[in-house]
Amino acid sequence: MNTRLEALPHRHVLTLPTLPAAVRAARQTAEQALTEWGVNPRHPAIGPALLILSELVTNSVRHAAVLSPQVTVIYAAGVDCLAFAVHDRHPYQPPLYGAVTGTGTGGLATVMELTLGLGGTAIVRADADGGGKSIWITLPL
Repeated sequence: MNTRLEALPHRHVLTLPTLPAAVRAARQTAEQALTEWGVNPRHPAIGPALLILSELVTNSVRHAAVLSPQVTVIYAAGVDCLAFAVHDRHPYQPPLYGAVTGTGTGGLATVMELTLGLGGTAIVRADADGGGKSIWITLPL
């Protein structure tokens, strides 16, 4: 996929405490935003996208909360593309593609399997100060 995220016309940002309830809130907000943006909830990418989002927020809650009191989710969509990022202030940057090559396990392996299976992309972007990161997922619609 070669979609420029800046070109996506729909955007929403949600910041939550890094607590277990963030997973449900992030998913419900995604469902509401997609409905408002006219994305068909029965599109074959939507179910997997919501699972990917849930896994990424869960990872922030489980592994980053000690250094990151908040998690931020950025949602974006266009006619043929869905993108979202999960940001926390923990400096560790997981090797996303290690999950695909067999060195990763659990939720991140699921995230990568679903993302790549849908023809999507995944990238980790470090904060400018190196104190946090965002994991961006882009999926075709």
